[in-house]
This record gives sequence, structure tokens and C-alpha cells, in this order.
Amino acid sequence: MTRYRPSDTVDFAVIGSGAAGGVMAKELSTAGFSVVVLEQGPYLREKDFGHDEVKYIRQGVLLNDWKSQPNTFRTTEAEEAVRQPAIFYGQQVGGGTVHYTANFWRFHEVDFEERTRWGSVSGAALEDWPIRYADLEPYYTKAEQELGVSGLAGSNPFDARRSAPYPLPPLPVKASGRIFEAATKQLGLHPFPAPMSILSQPYRGRAACTQCPYCKGFGCEVRAKSSSLATVIPMAERTGRCEIRTGCRVRKIELGKDGRVTGAVYFDQRGKEALQKARAVVLCANGAESPRLLLLSKSNRFPRGLANSNGMVGRCFMVDTGVSAQGLFEQELRDYRGVNVSRVIHDYYDSDPRRGFYGGGGIDARFDWLPIQFALGGLPHDAPKWGEGFKAALAHYYPHTMRLLAHSTCLPVETNSISLDPNLKDAWGLPALRMTFRNHPDDLSILRFLQARCKEILEACGAKKIWSDPVTDFTLTGHLMGTCRMGNDPRRSVVDRNHRAHEVKNLFVVDGSSFVTSARQQPTCTIHALAYRAAAGIIRMAGRGEL
Repeated sequence: MTRYRPSDTVDFAVIGSGAAGGVMAKELSTAGFSVVVLEQGPYLREKDFGHDEVKYIRQGVLLNDWKSQPNTFRTTEAEEAVRQPAIFYGQQVGGGTVHYTANFWRFHEVDFEERTRWGSVSGAALEDWPIRYADLEPYYTKAEQELGVSGLAGSNPFDARRSAPYPLPPLPVKASGRIFEAATKQLGLHPFPAPMSILSQPYRGRAACTQCPYCKGFGCEVRAKSSSLATVIPMAERTGRCEIRTGCRVRKIELGKDGRVTGAVYFDQRGKEALQKARAVVLCANGAESPRLLLLSKSNRFPRGLANSNGMVGRCFMVDTGVSAQGLFEQELRDYRGVNVSRVIHDYYDSDPRRGFYGGGGIDARFDWLPIQFALGGLPHDAPKWGEGFKAALAHYYPHTMRLLAHSTCLPVETNSISLDPNLKDAWGLPALRMTFRNHPDDLSILRFLQARCKEILEACGAKKIWSDPVTDFTLTGHLMGTCRMGNDPRRSVVDRNHRAHEVKNLFVVDGSSFVTSARQQPTCTIHALAYRAAAGIIRMAGRGEL
């Protein structure tokens, strides 16, 4: 196994090993460069995973620890932030790709050109991306082929052009998927198999999915989930030029007198401080920790934080908004079996001016509740909460319930941000992460619209009882976007179209923080594609001596 010393000047220090960091490690090391990946979490193997719902869901052992890494939250900049869980993300080699549901949906063409198509939105910093779907399409294809994605090309009539089919056929349809498919077709809608980063068949030496329900929140013991841990990280290590260094809490990106970064300062597993020297740094820590690290990296040249002369680092924070509705059926569905999602519609994906507000989204039939989760939050509000009645309700509702989940847009608002809390420190003595967030009114309007559509579909499916929670502002989130947005204007963005920091020639930010808009579905597929594209650009720059 490759080992470098911190004093060795490697070609690239990559901070984070998730969707983007794993791809960067593989692509750069495969191209012949020396790479050290600094990961704050452990290196877990398939044997380390299990099906303990308390351990993985209630205790969140694959997530950041809010005791040692506290968050604070406020809704406006005028408020005093209070300590509470606000941000969660994967904290191990592979990052969030280890524990995610594995939805793997491409963005549509509209997602990259919202401002051009819909104009400005009051109270929002809505802009076009500096790239288009066509720029990213080859890298979407590369991600699907290299990681292993199951789906059916051409089944979604609203999809943008594809250059290749999915490498694997769709996963088996769930009970809810069958009912959802029939009902939505009767309503004139267009259901299609959910693209999933889970193997429906053996692929490149990895086993097919066993159809256990332990996807969301869990690691996969058979490597059927196409996480960075199971795919690109092993490829990177096999080059002999990449070291995955775990237990590293990066506290600062070091800047030289010439205005170029020289490496990353971190606390190792023993709490000892070290500087990993590097010719370039690629920051892939996620949409919350990446801006936090830039803000921590103050210097005389950058007193507001590294690459932050314009004050845009941490701003325009976006989350992946969602809303659900549940239905009770006469027949047993036992929808807890198998992968979490099998059928989707995108008929409401685009914004429609006739609605009177911005936004759109997709709706999928999913069931990702395990028994304890369902007991704590899945029952309707009028169900018994204790005793024999509670047990009877669980026994009846759990196998008879279908859940529909809608994912939607989150407008970029400049005052929604990730910043440093001036009053609270983490276990390493660093300022804690502070989240300032309030949904734009249009975010909530489109969620109410989509929740109403979910209820209509459940009624068409034959549900005898339908219930839901009210739409409210988000205060806890795990899909983190927009805080180091890419753009052509250095005054209004942090990185350029190639993810290079406008102000620092050899610093790149590649993760959800570079998003300009949130789009209308989970971001992981696009993070992978952006990383493949960014890596190709970095390799070209390095070849021309431009780093």
C-alpha cells in the first residue's frame, strides 16, 4: 500500500473521499500523478457493515458526530445561532456514497439554464451555470459506466439526450412501483424505472443486489451499492500512486508567499498537527465543510478566508427539498422489502408560470422506513401512540403502507449560508459550523403543490387512507450545495467553469458546493459527473504546466 510522508511534496492533496474525492483520486492517480487523500473518517470494509437499525439510523455511526463536531443554526443573519444538529454527511472513506439511498438521476437541460428560461426570481440569486448539460453529458455516461448504474434509457420521456444506455437493466419493481405505475398511467403521467447506483446484475467483479432493504443509512456488505468505497477508491489505490490517509482533520489550506497553495494542515489520528505538502489542492469535503475550510484558511492576503475576497464563500447555500404523503392499502404491500425506490415520474419537473411560483420536481414511490423508524415517524397522527393500540397499529400499517416522496427545487438565496460560529468550538478548537437558512417562499409553494399531487396519485392507487406532515422550513439537511458556486464572473462566484478558484491558480473545489442551482433531484450523480469533468480539465492544465 502506497505511503507518502507529509514532507513529501505530492502532486495533489485531495481533501475528502466521497462522490467527488473518490473520482478525483482515481482519475489523477491513473493519469500518473501522486495523490494523497485526506479523509477525516475511518476506512471501513464490507465486514464492518451490518443491519443494526439503532446503530446506523438512530446513532448514525456512518455520519458526522455532532458532539465533537457541533453545528449551530439560525434562520436569519440577525439572529443568535443556537446549538442544534443542522448538517449531516457521511464521514468515512467513500463519504455519503456509502450510506446513501443510491438514487442516480441526471439533471435535465433546464437545470443548467434556469435564469435564461425563467428570468429572475425576487429574493433569489438565480443564475445560469457556466456549463450546459451537453458539456456534462459525456461525464454522466462515464460515471454510469464506471460505477455501475441500473436503469432503462429512453423510459423517461422528459430526459435529455443520452450518448449510451445504462450499463445494467433496472432493478426489480417493488409492490408500490407496480401500483404506482398503473395508477400514474391512468392519470396520463409517465412512470419509469428509477436509475439506481446499485447493481441489478454482477458487474466488474462485484455481486448483484440481494434485495435487502438496508440501503439508506447503511453500508453494503456485498458491494452492490456503487459507492466510491466499492469502485473508484480501489482503482486509485491499485495505481500505486494514491494514498488514502484516514483520521485526518484538515484545519487549514496553506498559502505560500506567491499566492499559491502549498498543501493542507491537518490533525492526525493522534491529534498531532502536520502539513501535507502538495503542488495543488483539490477540495472535495462537501457543500458545508468545503466553505468552512476556506473560511478557516485566513491569511494576510485573504483576511476573509481563502479565495473569498468577494465574500461569496459559504453563500447561496441550498438543500435538497422534499415532501411526502403516505397511503394505507387494504392489501399487504410489504414494501419494506428490496431496494428503496423502483418507479418515478418527472411530469411536474419543469417550472410552470401558470402555478404562480418557481419550481418543479419528481415524485417516486419509495419505502425507506425500517421498523423503528416507522414506529417513531411513519404512523398517521391519529394512530395510538402507546400500549396495545400502538402495537396493533404498527402491525397493521407497516405492511400495508405506501409512501410517495417528491423532490424539488431550492432557490439560491444569498443570505442562506454556511459560516463560522464565533461562540462555539469543535473538539479540535476550531470554530463550529454555523448554518443560516430559511426557505424561499417559492420552495414551500412547490412542495405544497407536489404533496397535493402525491395525494392524488395515492388516491388513484386505491389508498383507503392518506396522511402527510405539513410543509415547513428545513432545519436539518444532508444534501449540501451552492456554497462555492461556479461562474464566469469572479465578482459573483468562487470557482470558474473548471472548478478552479478565481483567486488561487492551484486550488480547486469539486463537490456540491460548486452547484449554481439545486435542480430537482438528488445531486450525487451530478457530483460524480462534475468530478470526472473537473479531473479531465485539471489533467490537461497540468500537462500544459498551468498549475
